[in-house]
Amino acid sequence: MKVKILLFDEVKKLKKIFSGIQPSGTLTLGNYLGAMKHFVDLQEENECYFCVVDEHAITVPQDRLELRHNIKSLAALYIASGINPEKSVLFIQSEVPAHTQLGWMLQTVSYIGELERMTQFKDKAKGKEAVSAGLLTYPPLMAADILLYQTDIVPVGEDQKQHLELTRDLAQRFNNRYNDIFTVPEISIPKVGARIMSLQDPTKKMSKSDENQKSAIYMLDTEKQIEKKIKSAVTDSDGIVTYDKENKPGISNLLTIYASCTGESIASLEAKYKGKGYGEFKQDTANVVIETLRPIREKYNQLMESEELDQLLDEGAEKANFVANKMLKKAKKAMGLGRVKTKA
Repeated sequence: MKVKILLFDEVKKLKKIFSGIQPSGTLTLGNYLGAMKHFVDLQEENECYFCVVDEHAITVPQDRLELRHNIKSLAALYIASGINPEKSVLFIQSEVPAHTQLGWMLQTVSYIGELERMTQFKDKAKGKEAVSAGLLTYPPLMAADILLYQTDIVPVGEDQKQHLELTRDLAQRFNNRYNDIFTVPEISIPKVGARIMSLQDPTKKMSKSDENQKSAIYMLDTEKQIEKKIKSAVTDSDGIVTYDKENKPGISNLLTIYASCTGESIASLEAKYKGKGYGEFKQDTANVVIETLRPIREKYNQLMESEELDQLLDEGAEKANFVANKMLKKAKKAMGLGRVKTKA
C-alpha cells in the first residue's frame, strides 16, 4: 500500500502530532534543522506530544549516570529550541508505563520477518555475535508510542520512514483483528533540511554517534568549535558555490545548512556567492549557524541549572499518563485482557 507523505508545510490544523527522540548523546544541527525547528511551528495549531524515548535508548548498553544526564539534557533542548510545555505535552517515555504495556501487545501482532527486514536492525546487528532482542522488537514499542495518543501526523527524518510504515501496518492489523480503535498516522517530512549530511563525508547523514567529532555540529558546541568544524568541512576544488548534490555533495550540504538556518532559498544563496570563494562562504555559513544555536544554548544552560525543568517534566508526565491510560484501557478491552467486573 502506498503511503502518503506530507511535507511539514502541508500540516495544517491537525488534531494530534507525536515525535520522540532518543537521549543517546547530544543532538546535532541535523536533528535541530531536520526536526526540532519545525516542531515549534507545529505546536501553534496542533495538539503535540514530544517524548524523550529513553526506553528505546537501552536497546544498546548505556551508562546509567550518563543516560540520566542525557534524558534531562534532551528535555532541556526541546524547551530551549522553542517547545512550550503550556502548548505541548513534553514527557519522558519511561514515566508513562502504558508505552511498554502497549508495546508488548503490539509485539503479539508483529511478525518476526517484518521486524528482521527493518534496515536499522540489519545495520546495527551486522557483524555482531550477540544482538539484544530489544533491538529487533523496538519498532512495536515505537508504534505504541505513537498509537497511544491517536496521532494524526508523525514528523520524521527519511531514515525513520520504514518504521512509520510498520506502525501504520500494525495499527491497521490490530484494528482489523480486534476493534477499530487506533488512528492510522500519516508521515510528514520537512521540505528543506530533512537530511543534513556529515561535514567530513557528505555522502552520509550527520549523526550524533559518528566517531569523527569533526563530522557533526552539536547543538551545544561552542562558537569556536562550530566555526572550526565548518571551515574544515570537506568540499571540492573548483571553487564554485552551487548546488549539485551528486558532483558537489559538500558544498550542497553547506548550502542546505545555510538555507535551513536563515530561510533563504538555495537559488538566492547561489546568486549571492557567485564569483566568491569557499572561504567567505564557509565563514558566513559558520556565522549563521552560530547565531541560530546561541540562544538555544543560553536557554539550555539556564534550564539545567534550575528546578523548573523537573517541574515541567512532572506536569508533562501527568498529562501523558492521563491520555495514554485511556487508550491502553481500550486496547486491553479489544484484545480481551483482564476482567470485566460483574456489576452489583
